[in-house]
Amino acid sequence: MSDLYRAVTDLLARCLRQSRSKTWTAIGLMLAGAAAVPLSALAMRWLFNAVAGGHPGEAATAGAVVAVALLGALTLSHFAHVAYFELAEAGTLHYDEELIALANGSPGLHAHEDARHADHLTVLANEVQNTRMALQALLTLSGLAVGLAITAVLLAVVHPLLLLLPLAAVPSVLAGGRAERVLDGARAAAAEPTRHADNLYRIATEPGPMKELLLYGLADEVRRRRGELWARATALLWRAHLKATALRLLGQLGFVAGYAAAVFLVVLQANAGHRSAGDVVLIVVLAAQANAQVAQAVGLLPALYRLAAVDRRLVELRSAIRTTAAGTSGGSAEAAAPAALRHGITLTGVGFAYPGTERETLRAVDLTLPAGSTVAIVGENGAGKSSLVKLLCGFYQPTSGTVTVDGVDLRHIGSRSWRARIAAGFQDFVRYEFAAREAVGVGDLPRIDSAEAIAAAMERAGDGALIPGLPQGHDTRLGTSHTGGVQLSGGQWQKLALGRAFMREQPLLLVLDEPTASLDAAAEHALFERYTGRAAAAARAAGAVTVLVSHRFSTVRTADLIVVMAGGEIVEAGDHAALIASGGLYAELFTLQARAFR
Repeated sequence: MSDLYRAVTDLLARCLRQSRSKTWTAIGLMLAGAAAVPLSALAMRWLFNAVAGGHPGEAATAGAVVAVALLGALTLSHFAHVAYFELAEAGTLHYDEELIALANGSPGLHAHEDARHADHLTVLANEVQNTRMALQALLTLSGLAVGLAITAVLLAVVHPLLLLLPLAAVPSVLAGGRAERVLDGARAAAAEPTRHADNLYRIATEPGPMKELLLYGLADEVRRRRGELWARATALLWRAHLKATALRLLGQLGFVAGYAAAVFLVVLQANAGHRSAGDVVLIVVLAAQANAQVAQAVGLLPALYRLAAVDRRLVELRSAIRTTAAGTSGGSAEAAAPAALRHGITLTGVGFAYPGTERETLRAVDLTLPAGSTVAIVGENGAGKSSLVKLLCGFYQPTSGTVTVDGVDLRHIGSRSWRARIAAGFQDFVRYEFAAREAVGVGDLPRIDSAEAIAAAMERAGDGALIPGLPQGHDTRLGTSHTGGVQLSGGQWQKLALGRAFMREQPLLLVLDEPTASLDAAAEHALFERYTGRAAAAARAAGAVTVLVSHRFSTVRTADLIVVMAGGEIVEAGDHAALIASGGLYAELFTLQARAFR
């Protein structure tokens, strides 16, 4: 119940912040409409007694009151809808915005590797859309509470025992709450197969994977696997719905028994001459209304329980992200990134394992990246190159050992401050479906609209003519999510990603983490040559360290320091000449690759 109370009070507080007038108008109209329901029954009692007593004038007045009360009961709640509809939409938007903030709120990638975190986000993404009904449910339930209170008073006037009739609703309410908890547990259990099924749906419908689906004839296989996952999720939900329906039915049976007993009691008293015809009508109508009110309340309570479940998961996500942030900062005050590097970046005894695994992808790494140097990290796939880059960027913290920047532990440098001084191009780059200038300009938000900066960045990326050559130049909308948007080739998207990497003017760390995997060796070499030139300027300006990551040995031979990785360890380090002379792994792989390109 504490979760429900917190969620409801938070909902009301948010509505009041958005608009006090609309909130109070909606509440007032809903309460007035709910009060009109039992008052119409009282007016009917007056009408029947007036007719039975032969008072036509009084009967006409009573009939008019009945009409007004019924009109109010039917229309006031509809007018309330006008007031709360906008509040409900704004509330849903608020939850969407918070989900985006939470998905991006972790200082690193740790939370995104956590299956529980992913399940929370999956359930929330589906359930948040249902919260728009929570405000209506809350207002309607408030009105029902007022209506039931008035009903209880009227029942007590007829006979004190009839006060027990509303209590017959308690089993229904308790059963409804239990039923919703069963459903919520099933939704959580179904989150993982639902997430995997959604992933297969994206694979089956998005343009990127379509080539492989057609080539390998995978459409039926993907559809079959998705069907199996949906069957698992549906089976879990179906069993939960059956159990929930049985619980609600048992709860309703208690009220049906109380309703029948109340009508029987009043009919007996009327036959004995102790009650009027109007009393019988009053009790029959009130009992029917109470039954409808309870049924409606039971039907609406799940919306609030779902709201409480959403709120609880949001609280858990906030807590998880705060915990991750505290672990990342090490509990110390965060320092700003240095204005320039004087010594460089040092890794001492660094070991690393991804969350949820015990296998280390990096082991006992000792490495110094001198200020102003160009460092190439090479090795076969799975050697640990990208894991090392993620530690340098602060996306993860080492499982053991330390990463220091000019002697300061990277844990103690604010993640935002550090990343603001990094320029990077990654292999798994994002295809931002923005205007073309924005797809590059987001690499340095303060200069997102600077045509000069964007043009210079694209020149450094090796394709200054790409954006001017688009149909609307810088203002061309990219991707299929826009009507008339231009779809680019994979290589063109890659050039825009590289342009983003070249936007920042004075980074402390420049990284190219195999963003050119789809290019041939010659094209990659040309790009690295341009990047090395950019690195020299950054080194002079801020002592920047440039890191080039590749599995191609021939393209990084001009680097100041070449680090050779295998099995998560550094097996060799030195410049090209020294490594060739040593005759080790670098020399062997360099020779093998060189032969392949002859």
